[in-house]
Parts: sequence; structure tokens; C-alpha cells
Amino acid sequence: MFEGRHGNWKLRVSLLAVCRPGCQDQVLGSVFASCSLSHTHRVEPACEFTKAGFMGNCLNANVRPKKSNTVTLSSQTSNSGLCPRAQVPFPSSNKTSAFSINSCGDTPTPRIKGDANSCQNLKTFTFDELKAATRNFHCDGLIGEGGFGFVFKGWIHESTLSPTKPGMGIVVAVKKLKLNGLQGHKEWQTEVNYLGQLHHENLVKLIGYCSEAENKLLVYEFMPKGSLENHLFRRGRHTLPWDVRVKVAMGVAQGLSYLHNAEIQIIYRDLKASNILLDSDFNAKLTDFGFAREGPRGDDSHVSTRVVGTHGYAAPEYLATGRLTTKSDVYSFGVLLLELLSGRRAIEESKSQAEWCLVNWAKSFLTERKKVFRIMDTNLQGQYSHREAQVVATLALQCVSWEAKTRPKMREILNILEQLKDKGNDENPPNRTARVLKAH
Repeated sequence: MFEGRHGNWKLRVSLLAVCRPGCQDQVLGSVFASCSLSHTHRVEPACEFTKAGFMGNCLNANVRPKKSNTVTLSSQTSNSGLCPRAQVPFPSSNKTSAFSINSCGDTPTPRIKGDANSCQNLKTFTFDELKAATRNFHCDGLIGEGGFGFVFKGWIHESTLSPTKPGMGIVVAVKKLKLNGLQGHKEWQTEVNYLGQLHHENLVKLIGYCSEAENKLLVYEFMPKGSLENHLFRRGRHTLPWDVRVKVAMGVAQGLSYLHNAEIQIIYRDLKASNILLDSDFNAKLTDFGFAREGPRGDDSHVSTRVVGTHGYAAPEYLATGRLTTKSDVYSFGVLLLELLSGRRAIEESKSQAEWCLVNWAKSFLTERKKVFRIMDTNLQGQYSHREAQVVATLALQCVSWEAKTRPKMREILNILEQLKDKGNDENPPNRTARVLKAH
């Protein structure tokens, strides 16, 4: 039995779980906080975003978080909104990990159109065509891998889009789903429907798809600089300059603002560094729309849905209730800003108990302007605008606010980021930022 609080709500959840090695209290310390003893434990989550209650940490500070594989949890449905069955991958390294709580229904396909065939601007490839374009999915062309499957480099003719020899035509990225991957047919269908109809310079372009029997593939424009994750966190990387980090933040904000203010509002739901791709000029584009969901309509304030996302980026109120709003994306954007500032991942198990959660660690410094420099990426070697860093830090703090209603809207965030480069602005940006955000 686990007991905790989320705002004014008191949560009590019964879960079967595994504790950290060496902890006599038997309280799970990595993703879900629960108790396997017969009496109730009170758990004070060490990380701000885990205060929803069912994502907490063992109080035994002498025990490190357990690294393990997927754990299946069984429980009775409780008043916290959790449903009986859940599968939650625990982080097995410093990388953040995706999770999914099987809740009330599967991921729905968007109401924009009925199916992939309705996306008339997309090319329908045959499986043989994509085999030819990727040289039979040759290992030399493998450029990415994830729970969904593999991404290969391919070549197609610029006008006919037929497969060509390597080095001829245009380069594309071909995502080939694993038969038993984390991304199923519904998520694949969702991505085709959204990216087939949403067009913006900060959304990756979907060129076409293939759906033959069990073969599900997507063909995207090729992004030469890879993912933001590679540039921020990979060992041996060249340090991403500060101005490029600000440029990336602005690009992501533009993409999210477009989605949130579209005729049919779209909530991205899985913002993270690995889902941000960079072109040759480091322009950021959002990819992987498998978890995207239409926003509330009419008088509805939120969308009730199953909880999916990535550990460390998901908003606390969404984790606690499954209630999804655009402010859920805003929280994730705040985490991303903290990663750009610090060069650290959202979750780093190699860090101490007080530092393994980026949000919780950074908040202790961001409340005082003079301490902002203490979270800055040391690889920048001081080569950044202190004024801009202060503005970005203020934005990040507001975005990861515990109360969703106090977080700014993406349109307001974008407006402030755009003013960073406005040299003609005579007003002190940090002060103006604080005033604008204080009203929300």
C-alpha cells in the first residue's frame, strides 16, 4: 500500500513491486513507489515530478536506485486513476526510458482523417521499393534504433520518389517497425495521419509509408545532424554552442505552438531530446508522433487518456490522473530547457540521491538569480550570454511549475524566446519575463 499526495488529493495505491537492493523497507525506488509489507509506508518522493505519488523514491538514502528491466505491476483500481495492469520500463542506464500505463482505452487515431489512405500527399511505397532504397536494409545504412524498430538511410529519386542507387537522388530516413516493438499499429497509424496532414517547418516531413501485411514502414526527410540527444549527451561530442541551444529551443517552441494553436489542437505528449531532430543548419524539428493526441474540445478542460511518455519528462498531474492538456507539453518543454542549460539528462541514476532528478536538483538553484550559473553546462566554459541564460532559466522554472495552471502557454514562451535575439529591446528581459509569466 502506498500513500501520498498530489496537490489537494490524497492518493493510496496498492502495487506489487521490487525494491532497491539492500533496502530493508522494501519500498520501490526507481519509478513506482509502493510497499510490499503488510502495513502502510509514507514515502516522500525525492523528485519534484514524482509527487503524484505513484512515482516516488525509497527513503533509504544509502541505497542506490535499482537498475532493472520491465516490471509488471498488478493492483486493484484505486482512486488515483491507475488501472489494474501496468507495464513500466525502469531506466537501465542514464538514458530516460519510455513507459506506458494501460489505462482506459488504446491510443485513438486522430479525427482529422480516417486512415493513412486519406493522406493524399503521401507516397505509398511498396516493401520491395524500400528494400531497394536501403540496399535491403543494409547494416551500413543503420542510423538509429529504438523500441519502435530501426531507422535506415535510403535514397530515392527527387521527383518520382522511386528508389535509386546510393549517392543519387535525395537521402531519406526509413523507419522499419519491429514486429514486436513498443510502437504498435495504432501508434504507427497515428503518426501517418498527423504528419501526413500537419505541415510546419519545425515538424519533420513525412514523405510516405509502406503497409504490407506485417511490414510497417515510414519514410521521412533525412536530418543530417541527427537528434538533439546525440549532441547534448553523447561522450566525445563537440559541445553544442549556446546560440545553437537557444535556436533549438525556439524551433521546438515554434513546433509546439503550431500544434497547440492548430484548428484541431494537438498535444504532442512525448517531447524529449531524442525526438528532436536537427537539419544541416541545426533547425529543430519534432518527430515521432505516435503518442500525439487531439486536445479537448468545447467546454472540456482536458483529455482523459492512458499515461504514456518518457520517465523524467511527463507532467506530474498527467501521471497522477491521466488528464492531458497542452500544459503537459509545457512541462516537458521546461525539462528540455533545463537539459539545454545544464547538459544533463532529465534522469541520471549515476548521480547522488539529491541530484539524480534534473528538475528537483535545478529548482534549488533557479529560485535565486545569482545561482543560475551553478546549473550551467561546464562544457560551455562560460561562453554564453548571462542575460539569455537567465531568461531561459526563468522560463524553465515556470514551465515545470507543480501547478499546471501557473505554467505559461507555448505561444507566450515562444514570444519571450524570440525577444532574446531582439537587440533593439531596451527593457531588461529577465524582469519582463518574470512579469509576463507571473500572470499565468
